[in-house]
Amino acid sequence: MLRTLLRRRKEPLSIEDVTVVDKPRMRRAVAATAVGNMMEWFDFGVYAYVAVTLGKVFFPSDNPATQVVSTFATFAVAFLVRPLGGLVFGPLGDRIGRRRVLSTTMIMMAIGTFAVGVLPGYDAVGFAAPLLLLACRVVQGFSTGGEYAGATTYIAEFAPDQRRGFLGSWLDFGTFVGYSMGSGVVTVLTAILGGDGMVAWGWRVPFLVAGPLGLIGLYMRLRLEETPAFQLEAERAAEAAEEAAARGGTEPIEEARQSGKGRLKEIFTRHWQAVLICMGLVLLYNVTNYMVTSYLPTYMTSTLGQRATVAQTLVLGTMIVVALTITVVGRSSDRWGRRPMFMVGSVGLVVLAVPAILLIQAGGILLPAIGCLVLGLLLVIFAGTSAATLPALFPTRLRYGALSISFNISVSLFGGTTPLLASWLVATTHNTLVPAYYLMVAGLVGLVATIFLYETAGKPLRGSGPMVETEEEARTAVAESRTEAGRRARDVWLRVRHPWTHVHQDDEE
Repeated sequence: MLRTLLRRRKEPLSIEDVTVVDKPRMRRAVAATAVGNMMEWFDFGVYAYVAVTLGKVFFPSDNPATQVVSTFATFAVAFLVRPLGGLVFGPLGDRIGRRRVLSTTMIMMAIGTFAVGVLPGYDAVGFAAPLLLLACRVVQGFSTGGEYAGATTYIAEFAPDQRRGFLGSWLDFGTFVGYSMGSGVVTVLTAILGGDGMVAWGWRVPFLVAGPLGLIGLYMRLRLEETPAFQLEAERAAEAAEEAAARGGTEPIEEARQSGKGRLKEIFTRHWQAVLICMGLVLLYNVTNYMVTSYLPTYMTSTLGQRATVAQTLVLGTMIVVALTITVVGRSSDRWGRRPMFMVGSVGLVVLAVPAILLIQAGGILLPAIGCLVLGLLLVIFAGTSAATLPALFPTRLRYGALSISFNISVSLFGGTTPLLASWLVATTHNTLVPAYYLMVAGLVGLVATIFLYETAGKPLRGSGPMVETEEEARTAVAESRTEAGRRARDVWLRVRHPWTHVHQDDEE
């Protein structure tokens, strides 16, 4: 009985179980993934800021509201195909490696965005114009289905356990820098060319810039190496295959687990709770994100009658604040934990959404700027914490696939449709507080997900050993593990040899 109990206890770590991070490789990993995310969100920033212009170019109508809804419907279509991209690229990244898939998504994203800049308008080819725009958005959405989940997985598997929040926040730093660059380019062009110039040809310029950005991102990603966690998992799989072959064939169960169908079944049967938590947190982050970044400029101009340059400048300034504070939030999540950060942000969104929107409606510049800043500070809490939180929900061998599927289902159903649903609800109900109510619902969903979220700050990823920065930290981790294992073995021994004494001790404690 004693041996059985001892075997159930976790074995102490050896020095081989602890990975010392290669700092130059880690820095390259962070930079390359952040640049890819920057390019993706450069496109989103451009699309959000030229939504009204694109409506005039591709969806001629006498009703401006109809043009806006049509443009955001095309925007939302890209999100509807993201789960398909996640289903393809996610499991593929778990089988052939993170680096190859991330390079592929980079190429597709650059091509799809660049192609928008050379499309003919409705006046040139009629109804074919919006169809071509739709095709480009589908390519973008499909590639993006494997982008964010792969990038967060890649950074998480390279980062030391104690700094995963800080390093992961650089990924979303790239997000908001890209958005700020895209929106900044559109703002400058609008100020120089005016509305007529933007409709005539100015809207093409920011999309064409995506070509060179894509080449830079691709070059950086091709220089990357596979993550230590994936390499270790691949070695384990190879050893298991060799052992199975030595026994006279492969194990049917293991073969099913390695297949795409087997992986999907395992994700939704054994890890369904993590999937639901992931979807709730993604909903919270992305509804807030797309409400602020994609819908707010149009809401302020089309619904509130604010000047386009003022609305664009306010949202752009908010994104700059987010970019400047996001790594501080990431570092704070390493210190205080992921759950407290999400808890504070969720409650804050429920409480402050209505006051923030009322400030934005107040008119002028100062009060709307404060309202935008409030929403931006709530957004940065989720943005700075998500990249470290979401990958830690799943084990290494399923991480890319499970995260891709969970993330993209939630984004496609709730995040990417936010501008479309918000604009439609405002146009239908004529209630200008709809965006606030929308954000409050997202805050409540995020709060429920956070309640069930287990803390992962400072802990190894599931299925992986500890990740540290120095050899000294590795030796310390091994020593602490052996001390803990010795204590547990002593407790087991006491339970077996002196069960009644142990019960009394527990009662006293």
